[in-house]
Amino acid sequence: MSLDPKLRQDILDSVEAGFEEQIRFTQKLVSFPSTRGGEHAIQDFVFREYKKRGYALDRFSMDRDAILRHPGGSPWSDEHSDAPIVVGIHRPREEKGRSLILQSHLDVVPAGPAGMWESPPFEPRISGDWMFGRGAADMKAGAAANVFAMDALARLGLQPAATVTIQSVVEEESTGNGALMAHLRGYQADAVLVPEPEDEMLVRANTGVLWFQVEVSGLPVHVREMETGTNAIDATYRLIAALRELEEAWNARRHEHPYFDDLAHPINLNIGKIEGGDWASSVPCWCRIDCRIAIYPGTRAASAAEDIRGWLAAFAHGDPYLSNHPPQVTFNGFHAEGYALEPGSDAEAVLERAHVAAVGEPLKSFTTPGYLDTRVYALYDRIPALCYGPVSRNVHGFDECVRLSSVKRISGAMALFIAEWCGTESKS
Repeated sequence: MSLDPKLRQDILDSVEAGFEEQIRFTQKLVSFPSTRGGEHAIQDFVFREYKKRGYALDRFSMDRDAILRHPGGSPWSDEHSDAPIVVGIHRPREEKGRSLILQSHLDVVPAGPAGMWESPPFEPRISGDWMFGRGAADMKAGAAANVFAMDALARLGLQPAATVTIQSVVEEESTGNGALMAHLRGYQADAVLVPEPEDEMLVRANTGVLWFQVEVSGLPVHVREMETGTNAIDATYRLIAALRELEEAWNARRHEHPYFDDLAHPINLNIGKIEGGDWASSVPCWCRIDCRIAIYPGTRAASAAEDIRGWLAAFAHGDPYLSNHPPQVTFNGFHAEGYALEPGSDAEAVLERAHVAAVGEPLKSFTTPGYLDTRVYALYDRIPALCYGPVSRNVHGFDECVRLSSVKRISGAMALFIAEWCGTESKS
């Protein structure tokens, strides 16, 4: 049942009343340099904020063995974060409504050279309607919105009439193991909402993602005798060309997959890092590349990994040098499958009503060729997994920023969604 119009307006007014505080909270989150492995301090901060609000608390480490046993688990490398997962749990006096998970991740990608930012990446700056800083959009504004959408109800003397679990995870940018660990811990609900920066739209489908390394050995000699050696970097470039052919072969199959046939290039291969050689005047004897590639929903990660191995092996077999010195392939991060959110769920209908009330326009949906933690809940809990959040620019790039007026709108939509989906009861 739709919300009473007066309650709906009261909730939006409450979001407005708390928005300056929400901005300050978001700036505080952005000020933590929470790159991979460095998320402990920000998770401690979030734990304290959940405690202030009276939530039941849970803070736990990831269980490596349990993750690796699960089909959705990604490989555990030496760089894997050991920061805890933090959960705040609201429990109603009487469970009348439908339960909900609100999730965010607080790990961020590296900022890159500070000199290429207009202002320091971990010193949040507001200019006009935009907040700048690494993670401001992806996804610390969403993490704050989870907290302040609940606060908006509390400011009115209300609380959800169902269990709401607010989860702050890590490893979203590398493996997806943080969200999976919350699932393995036993947290479940009737729906999940993840406010990633999605330009005020709902994600209808997204790709899975694989990370892998390819290492090539060469034959080192003095550069004056270069023709007698083998350059591992040159050989790696030949392998990159072969991987580009695989990328195009997978893109050619987009018409076989609902929600992807209208995208020109849904499968993107990224050569994210390259290292090699030891000396400018020596033919390099080693080279290693770190790669990321997308896979379609319905494609098993293990099957796609074998396809990559087989493709590279077949190319190496026909290469005069690599046939005798085959490349070594290691899967070292994301090993995650994609999902599609089929239309028609009650949760989507509630979110659409909330969005129309807060934003004033019909809710649009789209397909994104990137990883989202919502895959855990769509694939393994089989619940409506809603990914919906604010307008942003330069995610993963320099001068990343989020539009504050959009954050206010989606925070209002989220508060309305919580009130209708979970129902409300008096706090006292």
